[in-house]
Formats: sequence, C-alpha cells, structure tokens
Amino acid sequence: MMSAAAMSPYGTYLDYLKQGKLAYQFSPDAGRPVFFPRVVCPYTGSRRLEWRVSKGLGTVYSASTVFPRKGEPYNVSLVDCDEGFRLMSRVEGLPAEDVCIGMRVRFAVHVPPGGDDEDCYPVFVPASSPTDGGRA
Repeated sequence: MMSAAAMSPYGTYLDYLKQGKLAYQFSPDAGRPVFFPRVVCPYTGSRRLEWRVSKGLGTVYSASTVFPRKGEPYNVSLVDCDEGFRLMSRVEGLPAEDVCIGMRVRFAVHVPPGGDDEDCYPVFVPASSPTDGGRA
C-alpha cells in the first residue's frame, strides 16, 4: 500500500527531484505557476493543475548568510525561477557570503553525504559554473 505522502503532490514533486528534475505545477485557469506543490490552485481554487519541469535557471531574489556556532556558514536564498515561481533554497559552490542578489543560478540536486535519493533536496549553483551532471 502506498503512503499518503507518496500519493500527494509533494510525493510527485519528490519523484521528479529524484530524477534530477525541478518540477512545479501550473494552473491553466489562473495562467500562473504554482509552487510549492498543492492539491488546489491558491489563485482560483481549481483542482486542475498540470505538472511541468523547470529549465532550472533562475535569479537570486534574496540571500542571507547563517553563521552557526559550529560548522561552516551557509546561505538561505530565495530564487526566482525563470518560469515565474520562487522557492527557498541555497546556493552552493561558492562561499556563503559571496551569494548576491541578482546572481544567475541553475538548479542542482543535493544528496547529503551518506544519503540516498530519499534525502535529496533542491539547491542552486552559480549559472556560470561548469556542468556537473545536476548533482551538487
């Protein structure tokens, strides 16, 4: 028997993520992208939502650097994807404090050390960095 999470919009989103794809929903009734995954459109209340796959390019809208007591600094960033939706993530591949508003970035999948696809989550890397196969 499938879990409720596996049958949910979030489960579908995770399935795409495990394939190295950043998926989002699109509402034909509203003519707008919808993110985070939902059962109904937040603009119209319609259940008619289509899954689409992002090209993975975006622009940093906001960035904050977190300096934990232990460990390395990291950033928390809001990224505006070119398809018109925004998500909270982080930008990897450079020092946390070097992430700046307006920076062009591209999507990658982060799999924690010792983790597997079940533990993956979306991150971004500078768009000018060499292609790494979509894994960060």
